[in-house]
Amino acid sequence: MSEKYPLIRSATELSEQLTTIANAKRPPVETWNPTVEVSVDIRIQRDGKWFYQGNPIERMALVKLFASVLKKEGRDYFLVTPVEKAKIEVEDAPFVITAMERYQNDAGQPCIILTTNLDESALVSEKHPIRVQIDPITEEPSPYVGMRSGMEALIGRNVFYQLADLAEERVIGGESVYGVESVGVFFRLG
Repeated sequence: MSEKYPLIRSATELSEQLTTIANAKRPPVETWNPTVEVSVDIRIQRDGKWFYQGNPIERMALVKLFASVLKKEGRDYFLVTPVEKAKIEVEDAPFVITAMERYQNDAGQPCIILTTNLDESALVSEKHPIRVQIDPITEEPSPYVGMRSGMEALIGRNVFYQLADLAEERVIGGESVYGVESVGVFFRLG
């Protein structure tokens, strides 16, 4: 075990440890595969709010620091360091899209950039696709966009309405569908 990265005993220790490795904008968590697993009482609500032991984490800098070392493995989410990982609870998606920008690229194609509650942005594309999941009971849509490392962001209602305003009808496979285009790729909105 490394003296530089001792085992985590509390959220405060986790925060201190993360601060020491957060020199880069986003640490290379994809390359970290720690075998030591601990549990920490951190939860991300569906609306994107982070909680520690039932209390909201008010310091946005701390939330962004935690998010920078967030990793998804299967259906589980972890805050990772080079030597251990702390499993956390994520109610739906770890991020929420709160803003949208639309522009045309040099080729004249429409481009959509979506930004999360933690100021991470993604250009809607094959790498960052939009998908809409329909609740089988309520038939309410839950739209998502792919983010980094297999994680997704829930598209907030106001942004989804903005996307719906941009939607156009196309016939695909003999079926009439509504969606938006970004970087030459068409994404269904439901």
